[in-house]
Amino acid sequence: METLEIMQILAQGEDSLNQFKKNITNIDALAIEIIAFSNTLGGKIFIGVDDDGNVTGLTTEDVQRLNNLLSNAASQNVKPAVNPLSEMAIINDQRIMIIHVPKGINKPYQDKNGAFWVKNGADKRKATSREEIQLLFQDSGMVHADIIPAQGMTIADIDMPYFREFFQKRYGESLDDQSVPLSQTISNLNLGKNGELNITGAVLFGQSPSSRLPSFIVKAAVFPGNTLAHDTYIDSRDITGKVSEIFQQTINFIMSNTRQVQGEQSVNSLGLPEIPRIVLEELVANALVHRDYFISAPIRVFVFSDRVEIISPGHLPNNLTVENIKAGNSNTRNPVLASFAYQILPYRGFGSGILRALENYPNIDFIDDRDGNLFKCIIKRT
Repeated sequence: METLEIMQILAQGEDSLNQFKKNITNIDALAIEIIAFSNTLGGKIFIGVDDDGNVTGLTTEDVQRLNNLLSNAASQNVKPAVNPLSEMAIINDQRIMIIHVPKGINKPYQDKNGAFWVKNGADKRKATSREEIQLLFQDSGMVHADIIPAQGMTIADIDMPYFREFFQKRYGESLDDQSVPLSQTISNLNLGKNGELNITGAVLFGQSPSSRLPSFIVKAAVFPGNTLAHDTYIDSRDITGKVSEIFQQTINFIMSNTRQVQGEQSVNSLGLPEIPRIVLEELVANALVHRDYFISAPIRVFVFSDRVEIISPGHLPNNLTVENIKAGNSNTRNPVLASFAYQILPYRGFGSGILRALENYPNIDFIDDRDGNLFKCIIKRT
C-alpha cells in the first residue's frame, strides 16, 4: 500500500474494512479478527496503530512474533484455513504491519470452538441466530433458502386446481395420470420432501402461504409527499397469496396509484402509464424471485409523489454489484424457485430483466445496501 493511502485510512478511523491494533499477543484473538473479515467482505488489520489511528510502531521482535502468530492462527485456529497476506510499512518513522484478509470463498469460517464471527461496523460479534448462520452458508452457495421446509406446510396446503393446470402446461401430461403418489411427484419436482412443502412449493402453489409464512408478502403504501415522515397515507395494503397473485396485485396497485399520461394522444384517449407496465413487471418479478427468503421480512412497495420504490430483503448475492446487473450479469439466489418462475411470471432468468426495464424507462436507480441487507429499485416519476 502507498504511504498516502495508509495515512488516509488511519486518519479516517476504523470501519467495517479496517481494524487498528496496537499489538496482538493472543492467537485466538487474531484468529477471531481474521474469521470476522473472512465471513464478511474481507479487510485489513493494521498492527502497531492504536484505536485513534496514532502510530505506535512495532519492534523487530514484534514483527517476527506476529508473522509466526499469523501463520499459526490462519492455519490452525481458523476453520477452514485461510491465507491472509502480511505487509510492512514505515509511517512517521515507525514500523507497522498490515494484514490483508480477503473475503472468504469457503464460508462460513469458524474458530476452534465452532463459533462463527462476523463484522458489525468497526467491531465484530459472534453470529448466534439460526437465520444469520444460514445466511453465511447461503453466501457460500452451500444452501439455498428456496428449498428449506416451509414451517409445517404439507401437500394438503397445495391449491390443487392451480397445480394441476401448471403441471399440464409445463409437462404436457395430466397430473392425475401419474403413476406415483402426489407426495413423490412433489419430491421429484424439488418442491418438498416426505409430504412437506419447501419454500418454493409453498409460495408458488400454496392455497394461502401467508398463513404460515406471514413475512413473504408485499407491504404496499402510497404517500402524499416525498418521504415516509407523513402522518397519513393515501392507500395501504398487505398483498398476500401465491407468487402469481402477489405479482398481479402489486402491478395493479402501482398502476392504479400512478398517472396516465396523454402525451400526443387526443384528450379522448386513455393515455399511457407514466411508468410502462413492462418495467413494473420486470422489477416486481425480480423482487419476488431473487429476494432473500432467509430473511423474515416482506417486500415493500412505496409510491411517493416523485418516485416509486421497490425494496427487497437481501442485498445482491455474492460479488454482484449494481454495475454488474446493469450490464446483464446475474447470480441466482433461489435456483429452484427461478426454474419454475419463467412459466408463472414474465421472468426469463437470463439476467436481462434489469436491461429490459432500463431500455424501456431509463429513470431508474438501484441501491445495493449491504449494511441494511436490502436491495432497492427507485423508479423516478416524470
